Parts: sequence; C-alpha cells; structure tokens
Amino acid sequence: MEKPVIRISVRNLVEFILRSGDLTGRSGTAADKEAMLKGSRIHRKIQKQMGSNYKAEVSLKRDTEYENVILRTEGRADGIFTEEDRTCIDEIKGVYRNIDQMEEPVPVHRAQALCYAWIWMEQQKLDEIDVQMTYVNLDTEGVRRFRETVSHDELEKWYQNLMDAYYRWISYQITWRKERNVSMENLEFPFPYRSGQRDMVAGVYHALSKGEQIFVQAPTGVGKTMSSVFPAVRAVGEGKGETVFYLTARTITRTVAQDAYEILREKGLKFKVITLIAKEKLCFCEKTECEPEKCPYAKGHFDRVNDAVYELWTEEQAFDRETILRQAEKWKVCPFEMSLDLAVWMDGIICDYNYVFDPNACLKRFFGENNPGEYIFLIDEAHNLVDRGREMYSAVLCKEDIENIRIKVKKYSPRLGRLLNKTKKQLETLEEDCISWKVLDNAGALPVSLLSVQGEMDKLLEEPPSQEFTDDILEFYFQVRDFLNIAELVDENYEVYVSYGEDGKFRMKLFCVNPAANLQRCLDKGNSTVFFSATLLPLKYYRKMLSTRSENFGLYVGSPFEQKKRCLMICTDVSSKYTRRGYKEYRKIAEYIARMAWQKKGNYMVFFPSYKLMEDVYQIYQEEFAVSWVRCICQSSAMTESEREEFLQEFREQEDTLLAFCVMGGVFSEGIDLMGDRLIGAAVVGTGLPQVSAEREILKNYYDRKGEQGFDYAYRYPGMNKVLQAAGRVIRTKEDRGTILLMDERFCQREYRTLFPQEWQEIKYCSLETVEEHIRDFWATVQKFY
Repeated sequence: MEKPVIRISVRNLVEFILRSGDLTGRSGTAADKEAMLKGSRIHRKIQKQMGSNYKAEVSLKRDTEYENVILRTEGRADGIFTEEDRTCIDEIKGVYRNIDQMEEPVPVHRAQALCYAWIWMEQQKLDEIDVQMTYVNLDTEGVRRFRETVSHDELEKWYQNLMDAYYRWISYQITWRKERNVSMENLEFPFPYRSGQRDMVAGVYHALSKGEQIFVQAPTGVGKTMSSVFPAVRAVGEGKGETVFYLTARTITRTVAQDAYEILREKGLKFKVITLIAKEKLCFCEKTECEPEKCPYAKGHFDRVNDAVYELWTEEQAFDRETILRQAEKWKVCPFEMSLDLAVWMDGIICDYNYVFDPNACLKRFFGENNPGEYIFLIDEAHNLVDRGREMYSAVLCKEDIENIRIKVKKYSPRLGRLLNKTKKQLETLEEDCISWKVLDNAGALPVSLLSVQGEMDKLLEEPPSQEFTDDILEFYFQVRDFLNIAELVDENYEVYVSYGEDGKFRMKLFCVNPAANLQRCLDKGNSTVFFSATLLPLKYYRKMLSTRSENFGLYVGSPFEQKKRCLMICTDVSSKYTRRGYKEYRKIAEYIARMAWQKKGNYMVFFPSYKLMEDVYQIYQEEFAVSWVRCICQSSAMTESEREEFLQEFREQEDTLLAFCVMGGVFSEGIDLMGDRLIGAAVVGTGLPQVSAEREILKNYYDRKGEQGFDYAYRYPGMNKVLQAAGRVIRTKEDRGTILLMDERFCQREYRTLFPQEWQEIKYCSLETVEEHIRDFWATVQKFY
C-alpha cells in the first residue's frame, strides 16, 4: 500500500515546532500589508545586488520517509550563491526593528535557513555549507548579516530531530483517523426519522458526496442540526472531507451542535470536536491585554503551548470551554491561542461565522492564501450570514477619528501627523457637497494615503513612547488596516459612500452590498457547503446573496407537525405603518394582545419592530388592559447575558399568565426553544421592515439598477425573515400547541403571502371583534382532540 504524503512548508514547520517566547498583543496581526510590500521590494533589491552567481528564489523540497507516511517539506530559498568555492544559503528578512541592536538571528529565521541548507547540501553532496541571515531595516534599508558554517553531520542530526518532532504529531493523527473512520462504519442515525428528516439527511449527503453546495429550507422541528451533522460525519468517514466546520451566529446553537456530536459519540462515534469561543470570554484576566508584562499566561506562552496542545489532543474528544480553561490553567498558557492551535488537529470545529469568513479574524491556519483543504462547511441559521457578510466585508473611516489621532501622534512623529492631515483634507473635500449621504464612484486617493499612514504607524508602534500611547492609537491602527484590506476587494459588489452619522461625524464607507463573491472565495477553499435555516425564503434571494455558483442544490423540507395544533391568524384591521401610528392604532394593538392572553392562561410573547413602538404600546396596555392575573415583562436594549437568562427563566409553567414584550430581530426572536407549555402564543406586530436609512436606500437603488426588485432586497425580504423567526418560537416540538397573530393588514397582500412557508397554508383572518372567538374555538378543539 502506497504511503500517504503529508506536505508542509519549511516556514510553517519551523514556526510550529521551534516557536518560543512570549505572546504579545501584535503577535500574528502585524504590519502585514506594508511590511509585505516593502519586504518584497527589498528582497528583489538585495538579490540584484548580489551578482550573477547569486541564484534567487530557488525552489526546494525534500521527502523524509517513516514507516507509515512520507513527510514532504517545501519552500523557496531567498538566495544560493558560491564564493571562493564555498556554498552559502541566504535568507533575507525585512524588519522594522533596530538591526544594530541585534546580537543574533531570530531562532525561527535561522531554522528556516538551516532547512534550506540541509536540502541543498543533500542534493549537491556537500560536506559543509554556509548559512547567512540578511536583515534589512524596511525604513533605512540598512543591512546586517549573520553568517556561520555548518557541517553535514551536524545539520543531518538537527534536521532529523526537527522532522521526528513533527512526525510525533502526524503519527498520532494517522492512528486517530483510522480509529475514527472504523467507528463510522456501522454508525446509524441515532433517532427514528421524523417526517422530512430522512429527506434532509439524504439531500445533504448527496451534496457532500458530490462536493457541491446545497440550500436547505427546513422548518422548526425537523432536527436540522443532527440532519446535517450526521451525513457530514459519514462523508468524512468515506473520504469526502477531513474537517467539518459547524458555523453559526449564536451561542445557543453552538451548544445544540455540541450535543449532536455527543449523542453520536454515545452511539460509538470517535470524533474530536472543539468549540471556539471569543477571546474575551476565555481570558483569565479582568482586562484582555496580551502582553507578557500584564498577563502571566502570555509570558513564555510559546515555550509551553505545544506540550499543552499535544497532551489535551491525545487525551480528549470533546473540547468545550471548561476543558480549554482547565488545560490552559495547568500549563499557564493563553486559553484562546491554545484553542486555535488545537483546532488544527480537530475532526470538527464549532464556531462563529467570522472564523471562516472575516478577513481580519479568519483562521489563517486553515484559510491563508492558496491554502485549500478538505473542509465541509455546515452553515446554521444561514439567513443571518447575509447581514453578517456585509458587515465583515465592509469598512468605515471617520474624519473626526483621523483628527483625534493626528493630535495625539504629531509630537512623536511629525511625518505621521502630516500624512493624517492630508488624509483628513481628502475627506473634507468630499464633505463639501454632501448634505446627508452621497454615493461615490470610488474611494479616490484615500487608500493610497492610508497605506503611507499605516507604514508610519508601524514604525511608531515598534518603539512606542508608552503603553498608554499604544492603547490610544491601536484601535485606529486596526481601522486603517481593515479599510486597506477591504479596499482591495472593492468591485461591482460594492458601493462607496460618504455620510453623516447620528453623532454628526463624517465617514466614508466601503459598503459590501452583495457579499456572495467574498463568501464564495472562502467556501471554495473547502469541498462542500450546506446552508440551512428555518427561514431561507425566498430561496433565490439567499442563493444570490450567499453564493456565486449557479449549480447549487435546493431542498425544501416539509414540516413534521400537524397544522391543526397551530392557530395562525392575520389581523386585518390593524397596521404598524408610520402613517397609522398614534394612540388609536396603539390602543388597538394593545387590545389584540389582551384578548389573545385572556382566552387561555399561559406564556405569550409579543414582538415589535422597534423599542419605541414596544414601549408606547406597553404603556397603553398597562393603563387600559392590565389585569391582576397577567404579569408583564419587557426586553431592554442593553441586557447582559445573565439578564437574558433571567428573562427566559420567567417562561415556566405557572398559574398566571405571562406577557413578554420583545423586539423582532433581537435575542429572543430566534435561536431559543421554549417547548411545551413554556410558550403557547405569540403576536408579531408589523411586517418587520427595517427603518428607512441611507444604507437601506443604497441597497434599494443598487438592486433597482440591477433589474431586481430593490424594495424587496432592501426591506421586504429582511423584514419577513424577522417575522418568520419570531412566529417560529411557538411550535418547536410535536407536543407544542399555540396561537400566532400576524398583526398587520399588509400580510393580506400577495407580495407578503408569497413569502409564507408551505406549512402556513391553513391561515385565518380576524378582526378585533372576531379574534377571541377564533382563539376560543382553537383551544376547545385542541383540548378535545389532543
């Protein structure tokens, strides 16, 4: 049997096995863009200066064979030259630091050169070779060289030890994957199939086996999580992928995914899964400051982290928050960085969208440039990815922020102060003829100016005057970096505009109107993708917003629940239109809420399009319809996580009736399960249309120009998604029963009715005079037959 070949670049190899020292706040963020551009130019300049016998950018690779695998190291030596019959490997590094103060090469830089030296030495049958580290200051272009001679025996032993250290990891991975795949051979779906569930499992498996993308519209109760995880796991066992990414926007759905894997483990599956959690939620310190002077876990982090990762990886299968924190405390390493290192060796990763898609936060270990992998993407609550995608691929810069930073830095860097002043003036020119907001043809010369700004900030941050100074400007530094990164992506899917915010500040925004192309570039680094949600309607809209492929599969899964257990009504004599808002309409809404709650004791939720409307209706309800046996609670705009939990704990089986006033699109309108008698009714006030704003109008105009229905793309589709999510809180299991009021006459219009899911066929119409009769009849029928 032919041995598998595992490829790794020389740089990645030495940075993984030989890393050491402290973790710092700028580790891995770097002055990447400017340093890369300058570094490439410096490389070429140095190489040209070295003469005709200097071979530049020499591609090298070497195989090291073990009993069960071949490890292939690859890379390009910056230069190889011969002088006075001596061969020398030259490794060039561009840095901002003071090279005159360097006493020796950076160990991982030297190790990279030693790898190239060994490969070349073996190819050319040399007894010894010189290794030269060439450091170039990116500002002054000053050069400092370190040179040494190494023998064949010395280098052979060093390189073999390096490869043996890496093989230790690869050997365990190979053994584990064999165990994993064997555990899948007789793995069965862990539950009796519900109606529609088998169809979803089959559809997802078919798409994964073909390496395709599929959009799945599946209502609540189908069991979407297990119906996507199970076929993905089976696909991995059959060689259709190696890592399953379960992506979601909410903490609660991450927990559901963890539970799904645990259920499969109970059935015999062996599958290592990590849940990635935000740095702020893992940090041991009160304030997240990744500097060795302030955090003991950052001090010497890289000296210990590999041992911490290997020990945990080889001992556990499930890596949740508590497991990560326990191991990080034991080894005194940063828990967040350790979790990212662990992720590389996982079979499954549960995480937020940004770990895959966000250009500033994505896992470079997986999704670096030209770095495809055997990945399967499961995207839960995929309807959320449209706005999240727009947010991740947009960038904004504020004129007033530029001026504030200019004042702070001009004393320490007059050149940076002048560059910031130039940038500010460019925005002031655009401000002259902007009344509220204005769409531009492009960003003009601003990105070019910002590139110079970033270069000067890099230099200043290399040796800042104080930590306080660094803290003051670091956020702006990242804003500039983000703006430059996004500026490179701007194309026909973007609108560039300037506007005044509610705070009166003047901004330029690079607005990603359609994130599909950017999202697809990320997805193309894997094998296949499953988009699934209970609210992917209309499907054609989400296909256009989330993917550029024309051959995507689509699947509509029917509801497993009896429609007779749900009383769905449109209230035909009320509306949340702005032209109708006032006491008369608010009183009618309040009366509807009261009449719904008076028919049967239990827990109800009422969803409003805004906090203002919610508060106005709540006040009228309390003044005119409050009764002693109905208790009311209200969502607030700045609830902490503990306050949210307390809010949900109010939904319990009780003697009295609970009315919860909430906001559509908020934390309580999706992603929560209040099953059985914990929730027996919901009222949705209005069609959920977003408020008219510059950005919504820009979206509308953009899609009108594209020949689409701009109002639908900017307002109606996002609004109806909020409505469907809110209404979906009521029926979560086959035992659930409840009433749903759609409180707006516009729901009678064809434009809205065509967006209703198939399971909403048995819908009734009511008025304030008839609503109680309909609800009474429903509960009487339910009590009689169920």
